[in-house]
Order: sequence, then C-alpha cells, then structure tokens
Amino acid sequence: MSEAVDESFDVIVVGAGAVGENAADRAGRSGLKVMVVERRLVGGECSFYACTPTKAMLRPVHAAHAAQRVRGVAGAHLVPAEVMARRDYWISDLDDSGAVRWLESAGIALVRGTARLVGERLVEVDGTTYRAGAAVVVATGTSPAVPDLPGLRDAKPWTNIEATTSSTVPERLVILGGGVVACETAQIYCALGSRVTLVERGPRLLGRAEPFASSLVAAALAREGVDVRLGVTVTAVSRPEPGGEVTVTLSDGSTVAGDEVMAAMGRTPNTGDLGLDVVGAEVDESGYVVVDDSMRVTSVPGDWLYAVGDVTGRNLLTHMGKYQARVAGDIIAARGAGRATDGPGMRAWADHLGAPQVVFTDPEVSSVGLTEAAARERGMDVRVVNVKMRAASGAGLQADEYEGYAQIVVDESRRVVVGATFVGQDTAEMVHAAGIAVVGEVPLERLWHVVPSFPTMSEIWLRLLEHYGL
Repeated sequence: MSEAVDESFDVIVVGAGAVGENAADRAGRSGLKVMVVERRLVGGECSFYACTPTKAMLRPVHAAHAAQRVRGVAGAHLVPAEVMARRDYWISDLDDSGAVRWLESAGIALVRGTARLVGERLVEVDGTTYRAGAAVVVATGTSPAVPDLPGLRDAKPWTNIEATTSSTVPERLVILGGGVVACETAQIYCALGSRVTLVERGPRLLGRAEPFASSLVAAALAREGVDVRLGVTVTAVSRPEPGGEVTVTLSDGSTVAGDEVMAAMGRTPNTGDLGLDVVGAEVDESGYVVVDDSMRVTSVPGDWLYAVGDVTGRNLLTHMGKYQARVAGDIIAARGAGRATDGPGMRAWADHLGAPQVVFTDPEVSSVGLTEAAARERGMDVRVVNVKMRAASGAGLQADEYEGYAQIVVDESRRVVVGATFVGQDTAEMVHAAGIAVVGEVPLERLWHVVPSFPTMSEIWLRLLEHYGL
C-alpha cells in the first residue's frame, strides 16, 4: 500500500457495470462524492457481452419467425452480416466512451484499474490507495465458468464473450450446457447458419424453469436443426491444432466434431482477488458475498461495506442486480444525509419472492415468482392452472396456430399467485403484470376485476382465472 491516501471520495464502487453504475448514481443523489473503479469496459458484461448483444441478434430471428407465422407475409429471411452489424451497433463496437460520458454527466469519477480492499474503507487501485468517507460497494459481478474437464481449457473454448463478439459464423458449433446462455446462443447461431450441437448433462434444458417450458424450447430448437443431446456428460475435449477442429467425447461413447466449442456451464463470482479476507467479509461455499436485505456485508462491522448484483449470488440477473443497487445506494445516500434508512425502498425483500426472468429464445420463456416445485418445497398448499396461450384471442391474432402455454402457481391458503410462466411468441412483455400480482400478493378475487383489453394476449389472465374457478 502506498503511503499517501486519497480521501477525496465518500463512496467507492468497485465495478462499473450496469449494477455498479446504478449504485453509484443513487448514492450520489444526496451530494456524496462517488468514484467507480473498472478494470474493463464501463457498462459491464451485460452491455457488451451478454444481455444487450444476444437480444440484438435474437430480435431479427424472432422477427423473421413471426413474419412466417402470419398469413399474408412472404419472404422474411435473415442476413447474417446485417444481424452482426446490428449487434455491433448495440454494443458500440466495444467502445465504452458513451458510458464514460454518462458517468461524467452524473458527476461520478472513474478510475480504471484493478481494485483490492486493503483495510476498513480502504481500496487500492494499481498502487494508489483511496479511503471512502462513507461506504464501499462491491459490484464486480461474475465470469463465465470453464470447468476443469479433460482438454477443455486447452481447446480455448468460447464463452459468452466470444459468442457475442465473433465476426464470423462457425460452420459447426458445439455448445456445452443447457441453460439460458446455451439455449439463446444455440438459436442465434443455428439461425445464422451454424450446425449446432447442444450437450446438456441433465435430463432437460432450462433446468430451473417449469418442465413444460423446457420441453417447448427443446422441441423448437430441434425443429430448427439444433442437435439437442440430453443426459450425457463430456468426458474429454480435444483440439490438436490451435484454431483447428474440436472433438468432444461424450459419456455415451459418441463424439461430436465442431469448428468451435462453447462452455456455457454457469458462472463464478469475481471475488477471488478482491481482498475480502482482509476486511473479514464472509463468502459462501461458492465464493459469493453474504449480504442481508439492505445489501450490507453482515460479517463486516461498521456498516461501510455493501455488495450488489451477481457477486452476491442472490439472483444472477441484471435487473435484479440493479434493484439491489438502488437499495444499497439509497441507504448510503440516506446515511450521508442523516436520514432514516428504513424507508419502503430500502430492503431488497422482493429477491425472496422469485425474480422475473425472460429466456429470449423463440418461444420466449417468461416467468416470475416460484415454480410449482419451488412452491411445494416451501411447504405451500399449491394449486396449478395451465392453459394453452391460444385460449387468448390476442395470441391467435399475433401468430397463426400460436403455440405456447401459460401457467400460474397459486398458494391456496392465501389465494394469491406465487408464480407464473408464459411460453410462446412475444410473451416477454407479459411478465411485468405477473410480477405485480406476485410481489403485490394480489388476491385472486381482486385479480378477477383487472379486465384485459380485447383482443390482446393479456386475455390469457381471464382464461387462467376461469380455469381456476372464478
């Protein structure tokens, strides 16, 4: 640690992704001086290597599919080079100057480098030490996991980073994993012309989703030409020549050849080199920082250390991380202004009700709250209602022969919806209304009086409640 300590800032946020930006913005609204530290691109993983680029590439796929499902439209097709150009526009050609300008406009200082905690409210960045007058916020996120499978790391696999920035479409792509990243990437590259093989060790794709959602996505991928292999594990990966053919050997004795192999097998928290041990910050068995609902790191005395976003492991979703960041930032701002810290927006209690999520495959899987299995694990008296999406008149108008299902999970003891899943074309925009029902714990009898517009897909709520018996 250098001898001189810079004490110019009240709040130091480590990590300038979307979550860190939110924490910094909210903390600075009461006049606190805020600094963020970033070792890569300001805007983070979501903006450049995850949410934004994948959705930029998937939207043309969805639009082409949607056009083909409506009688009266002909000729919709993809132009791969234009799809990638659209992606490059949305990730600003990996240039973060726009995000940097936003920080400047918000009065937030940026220091580029690698940060490490070296003491109470002390953060060292590449040899310079800063003391936060009020708080430090850890918002370092996660990195793609590349398991120690025989030969995999030597094969230099793609992760989401390479998949979202590649300027070429491999002729053959082998994707290891069956979660959100794997399924979305499989659909993108299959649509762009790759022969895609998807290898998932579990019995189904999207293992945390409702089983019917997994089945519909698997069937759609298979129809489009993805070779979906379930219930098999990778025993070895071989790439004798750099940049050459990759051979993946599976537990059933078969092999799959590809021009690229992608590891889409989970995430690991970016906590290993942060100096958390120096300040006594507790991490769980997976390395995630342990926090309470105020996002305070409970094992560190003094109420000065917070953690938000993926690094906490609570919900590995950008929107939930930003929600947590608003909570932490508001609490820090309130403390700085001498205000109470028990306001209605100052606890991240919605985390525990089940986060909203959209898998942007076609069909989309849009869900919020608890799955049936999770609700039963919590001991709830569960009743499930499942109807075809085409029961809503708006669905049939949206796509001829609309395919998809809607499901609600009801806690019968309270007669409230605790979970909802919609699978089908254009269901992403339906999940927020479901979230209001779940987080607001709206009684079914009151939901009955929320009248859906005709003819829209929201009419599915009426059908669900009718099937329930209202």
